Amino acid sequence: MTDHDELARVSATQQAAIAVVEAHAAHNYHPLPVVVAEASGASVIDIDGKRYLDCLAAYSAVNFGHSNPDLVRVAKEQLDRVTLTSRAFHSAALGPFAEALARLAGKDMILPMNTGAEAVESGIKVARKWGYEVKGVASGEANIIVAEGNFHGRTTTIISFSDDPEARGNFGPYTPGFRSVPYGDASAIEAAIDENTVAVLLEPIQGEAGVGIPPADYLPRVRELTRQRNVLFIADEIQSGLGRTGATFQCDNVGVVPDLYLLGKALGGGIVPVSAVVGNTDVLGVLQPGQHGSTFGGNPLAAAVGKAVVEVLETGEMQERARRLGARLDVGLRAFLGKGVTEVRCAGLWAGIDIDPDVATAREVCTNLLQRGILAKDTHGQTIRLAPPLVITEEELEWAIAQFGEALGDFV
Repeated sequence: MTDHDELARVSATQQAAIAVVEAHAAHNYHPLPVVVAEASGASVIDIDGKRYLDCLAAYSAVNFGHSNPDLVRVAKEQLDRVTLTSRAFHSAALGPFAEALARLAGKDMILPMNTGAEAVESGIKVARKWGYEVKGVASGEANIIVAEGNFHGRTTTIISFSDDPEARGNFGPYTPGFRSVPYGDASAIEAAIDENTVAVLLEPIQGEAGVGIPPADYLPRVRELTRQRNVLFIADEIQSGLGRTGATFQCDNVGVVPDLYLLGKALGGGIVPVSAVVGNTDVLGVLQPGQHGSTFGGNPLAAAVGKAVVEVLETGEMQERARRLGARLDVGLRAFLGKGVTEVRCAGLWAGIDIDPDVATAREVCTNLLQRGILAKDTHGQTIRLAPPLVITEEELEWAIAQFGEALGDFV
């Protein structure tokens, strides 16, 4: 199905709105043809007034629902007080946020930033500085071990250790200092560690790769290896964390505590960009004034919303919903195995569904879902990701599963 065919399915009003975007915004995304105007809970409404069930949740940035009333109330109250001071001064909102998030993660302190990619970049800088000043690695010799199939963002440093040709191609020269090994293979990490290794950076579940779930003993083995070899373990929980997989962090599900958590997306409640590196003083304490910074990082508006997000998670309700509804999602999707679906991977309310290439592409199925009032997104050609807001109801989830079957049935 071509872009022209997709556009032919939407109204003239939406076609005109899409044309303006295509004319004046860089083409660094390939969105499905829908123009969202309003949103609430697990639903969005397009500019024609049609309602859709959002099963992407802005790549898990909207875990707690669109326009979550508790989070919006906090944001509106803060808007009337102060939104930005820069870190040149203290703000009344930052301290309570930092304390609450550190407590939630069981750590001492946080480094507040804005986007997930900034959190990853900051984690890399902290790990290198720790390596030189604490571990004693020779200047300029630090290396960090990463996994094949990773997605940690698209900044120049991060794409330097990506193996995605679209993210990496023609953006060199690339930043050195990274060693890539197969994901899910702890023995490969063990073999790659040397005296200059300062960190192992991993996604507990690889989201962009199609919700790739490693063997159950993988992260525990990595944690033990990094302890033994005096190497930091950095867990990128930007997509997998904050309730998505049925726990506060995916690391909790496998009994692992990393040295550093990288958080983002849902930390801003779908309202403002908020990210953070969370760790203990013996690691984050290597940063001194002037060595790292961000004008907007930890701003009062972000801090107020971030603290409210922590309060939502402290009750455990969202984590329990993700576990309970995720189990139903898993069962429902597995009914389509052998009927146009070749594999299903579920972790809480997060699913990767591989579409049989002899049946359809993942985007074609997503386009059919769009026609049936479901927003979902494809990745790597044949995989559909589902990640609805954790506030989705049981009835909405059952309807989404049924609509997936009908959308797939058009091709089978």
